[in-house]
Amino acid sequence: MNGALHVALVILFLVLSGEAQGRGALHVVSLNLCTDQLLILLANPEQVTGLTPLSRDCSNAVLCERAGNFPVIRPSAENLLARKPDLVLGESFTAETTLLAARSVGADVETFSPVNSLSEIPQQIGRMAGLLGVPERGEALIRAFNDRLSRLSVTTGDSAPVAAIYTANGYITGRDSLPDDVLRHAGFRNFMSLDGNGYTRAIPLEILIARHPDLLILDSSDSGVSLARSMLDNPALQRAFSGPHRLVMPASRWLCGLPQTLDALDALVTARRALEAGQ
Repeated sequence: MNGALHVALVILFLVLSGEAQGRGALHVVSLNLCTDQLLILLANPEQVTGLTPLSRDCSNAVLCERAGNFPVIRPSAENLLARKPDLVLGESFTAETTLLAARSVGADVETFSPVNSLSEIPQQIGRMAGLLGVPERGEALIRAFNDRLSRLSVTTGDSAPVAAIYTANGYITGRDSLPDDVLRHAGFRNFMSLDGNGYTRAIPLEILIARHPDLLILDSSDSGVSLARSMLDNPALQRAFSGPHRLVMPASRWLCGLPQTLDALDALVTARRALEAGQ
């Protein structure tokens, strides 16, 4: 091989290697609903080897319709190994046996913690974009997110209206959670932050009605019939909270930390203005 040809081949190798690194992981499997949706937002379609079945469940996934464009796998060790991924994405509580199986075949494993505040969402977007080799795409999403957040967020004091997020089995969402932070940015105080330790727990219907928060937020995503949901449809609750004092909103909007979480913030800001207009 002559010297000129050798140099040309070395240069070609370096260029191709650089392009491969720039593309990030080539075969990615997600084992968690929230990493599913970050992948949908950021990945090139050919990079996605598998999402969880929950990604297509519209009661949980705000991007469920877009998930239909990607392959789905059951999150088991056997299915994972069959896909031969080079990057596996999970969450803090993903089954360790599945993650061990991924590592056993040389796949990189990255776990993402649940998002508990709006400020954490840009961090997760940036991290995912880096893993996928699309940092510019991540930066654009982050800029748009921060711009919209700054436009929507309001600052209020101790006189801010009180909101309660009422869920199946009578549980009310507490502090140190993403929905709690969204309430705060919308100018509400969380009902649970005014009571006891402030953490998520079940509250009897009678106490909720007696203490009467200014706004009751109900999840509209589960259309099935169950004892767990029956409390949300209680006639006494419907009489006590009506008009601007009631907001029906799918939990999928703030189940994961995504740019779409700001749709929940937008709806809450509108609800607060409606309360103020009714005073």
